[in-house]
Order: sequence, then C-alpha cells, then structure tokens
Amino acid sequence: MSVRILMLSDVSFPRVNGVSTSIATFRHSLAELGHESTLIAPVYPGAPTDPPDVVRIAARSVPLDPEDRLMSAGAIRQHTDRLRAARYDVVHIHTPFVAHYAGVSLARKLGLPVVETYHTFFEEYFHHYAPFLPGWLTRRVARRMTVSQCRAVDALVVPSPQMLEKLRNYGVETRAEVLPTGIDPARFRGGDGARFRAMHGIPADRPLLVHISRVAHEKNIDFILRMLVVVAREMPEVLLVIAGEGPAESHLRTLVQRLGLSQQVLFVGYLDRGSSLLDCYKAGHAFVFASRTETQGLVLLEALALGTPVVSTAVMGTADVLKDAQGAVVVEEDESAFATAVIRVLRSAELRATLAAKAPADAAAWSASAMAERLVELYSSL
Repeated sequence: MSVRILMLSDVSFPRVNGVSTSIATFRHSLAELGHESTLIAPVYPGAPTDPPDVVRIAARSVPLDPEDRLMSAGAIRQHTDRLRAARYDVVHIHTPFVAHYAGVSLARKLGLPVVETYHTFFEEYFHHYAPFLPGWLTRRVARRMTVSQCRAVDALVVPSPQMLEKLRNYGVETRAEVLPTGIDPARFRGGDGARFRAMHGIPADRPLLVHISRVAHEKNIDFILRMLVVVAREMPEVLLVIAGEGPAESHLRTLVQRLGLSQQVLFVGYLDRGSSLLDCYKAGHAFVFASRTETQGLVLLEALALGTPVVSTAVMGTADVLKDAQGAVVVEEDESAFATAVIRVLRSAELRATLAAKAPADAAAWSASAMAERLVELYSSL
C-alpha cells in the first residue's frame, strides 16, 4: 500500500547540512518504493525553482545564524485546506523550531499521526548560538524542550542508539525507532581527485587531508586545526581542505592565522554534491573528522563509499557508524594520538590502499532503500 507523507523542516536544500541530506535521501528512496511525499520548507533567496512536491514558506533570516531561515507559522496555516484535500497518511517533522509546532498543529487539525526525527544533539548545540548564557542553562533548556516536544508526537526516529540513550536519560518515553539515514552507493561513485587538485593548484603528490561538513562550532574543527599543527611539524607540506560554510568560518580563519597554518589550510566553501564534492573526497589521502555532537555522521559514510580512508574519533552517532568499519582508523580526541594516526596513514601507501579497498563495503551496509522500507513500516504501524 502506498503511503502519502507530509514532511516539514526548518532547513532543506539548497541549505547544505546533514538534515537536508537526510530529508533528500529518504524522499528519493521513498519515491523509488512508490510512496509520495510533500515537503514544507523555508524560502531561500536566489534558490532554483522547486518541483510541485515542495511547498516553500515565506521566511526571514536568523540573526545569529544568517544561513538559516525562520518560517512564518501563519503562512503554513494558510495551506491547511489544500493539505487536507491532499489526504496525507502521516506527518513527519524534521526540526524542532517552527516546523515542529506547525507540524504538530497540522497533524491535529488533519487527524493524522505525527513522527519526528531527532536529527541534532541540541544539548551540545545551543550554547554555541547563545554564548551570552551559561552552558548549564542552555543544556537544561535544551533537555526540557526536547522532552516537551517528544511528548507531543506519536513516534520518534532516532539516528543512533547513542542518541536514543540520551533521550531516555532525559526522561523521554515516546515510542522510538533507531533508524539512521542510509546512503545510495550509486550516488557516491566516481569522483576525480586529480581534477580537484588541478582546479585548486594542489600538486599531485602533496599529502592532502579533507574535512567536509557544515563549518559550525559544534563540529569541533578547532581540534582538527590544533591536531594539524602537530602533523605539520613532521610533514610541513601537508594540506587540509575544509569544504563547507557556516557561522564558525571567521573564527576558524582567525585560528588558522594564529596557529601559523596559513600554508597548510585551504577553505573551498560549499561544493556541488554531484561533481566537485565527489572530486574533493577522492583527492584526499584521508578524511578527518572529530565532531562530538553527531547523531549519525553521514559524511563518514560518503567518504567510505568513495574509498577515502577515514581517521576519526567515535563519539555519539559516529561510534555507531564506525564500530565495524574496516576502512577507518578510530582514535581518541587527543591531538598527539590523532596526529600520529594521520601521519601513519599519510606515509603508508600500503595502509591507504588497504583502507580504501575495504571502505566501500562499510558504506554499503547502510543501504538507503532498506532504511526507507523500515521507515514505511513505522508509518504503517501508526
């Protein structure tokens, strides 16, 4: 039986982050399985025209994070009659801001069950965007908001067992399914590392590390830069490419200068997911990552799918992704230990080849279609 899903999110492409990627991946896989979805999301200035199954809502910028947009709840309510006529089966909320409250309200008006995905570890997120408040207060607010919001929905989708454990410790009792975002290996094939290097004037033999993520404080990129100082002492020719944009970019550029890394770090901004992003992954001798707040860590799967060796910590959701990975070197969050692992990978072509050969199988275990089928089972059970 086909299921019709109404999704709401405060972020979506062209805004690039893990939530946008998860939504797009699930919607693509659901469509392939014969299920229809409509997405309600903010308007982004200068964005290309959307297909009919995306409803854009008037939105304004967010003062402390200009990349994001705050939707108008009133504008969403104006679509109620149209949405009722579409006869959806379930409402699926992806973010905890306007989309959450509008989604719960719509579900009640339309008499539909409501699911919410807990994409972001807000306890370790809020204080970066409200630095004028003490950390204990922002963590308490995040926990209380999480418990309140989770009580308002019929079921939760949680990307990792680690995140579910956190929610249970908060006191969340709502039904929850551990259901990570899958990856379509067919979308992460190819890539031309030599083309990326040539485009950015990087010599073919220069040791290259890549980090791809939203350039945000919670991604712990400061640690990667401090670790790079240790690597550069032994390998001054090393280069770290940081691909992405976000509110921490100015801070990180200043830190690069202060650490004396201006010749070892290259910021390249957002890259096209169908071409230059793949080239960037393939150009790297290793993908480096150290976020403490990932509910999953999709970029790790993308790197592995393309055969790029991974050197990463394993905290929260990344621990689940990397627990059996054969294409990754997992290390603790210690600058010296992490740097030692990076240097070992950079200096050993044999080790890189072994990791690269095993990495795609690690990613293949996270099939997007299988995850979408499990999501449909959850919808149907409601």
